[in-house]
Amino acid sequence: MFAIGKDSSSSQSAGSVTELADMNSLLNKPAPDFTLTDKAGVAQKLSDLHGKTVVLFFNEGLMCYPACWNQMAKLASDPRLNTDAVKSYSVVVDIVKNWAPAIAQTPELAKADVLYDTDSVVSKEYGMLKSTSSMHYAVYPGHTYVVIDPSGIVRFILDDPRMAINNDKLASEVQSLQNAATSTLK
Repeated sequence: MFAIGKDSSSSQSAGSVTELADMNSLLNKPAPDFTLTDKAGVAQKLSDLHGKTVVLFFNEGLMCYPACWNQMAKLASDPRLNTDAVKSYSVVVDIVKNWAPAIAQTPELAKADVLYDTDSVVSKEYGMLKSTSSMHYAVYPGHTYVVIDPSGIVRFILDDPRMAINNDKLASEVQSLQNAATSTLK
């Protein structure tokens, strides 16, 4: 059993979120910018990744064993989704100090680039708290992937209530984006 907790100091968003967003309303629009802290305590800003394809995996984090843990570990270890041009992150609403026992139990989690949305502001803004896959509606994200193209536009959303490993589908979407970018340069 892992302690799950939140604090209100980690995420910053461009605007104040009072209502839960609908994730599908983000498709083909600019991804809301955010700043979230990683496990080393370093602030990671989405807009700093412009020019790269970004894969975000919003999930329940520690409470979702083993499915989310396996998904995060597989996402982190997939060379197709972690390159100079593609960055993948798992976004959770846990607090970082609670992750040590999980990493001790599943060392592969140490490789995951995890961003901590402890006050759920980013998850709300992206509509992740009311996804079909959320087993804790309006409290925790479900199991949803968001692919953002190098110009910062949300191009693909996959909400997966089955909690499967979706790397092949994600890699296919990322490759399609890269192919489209290459063909427009010609």
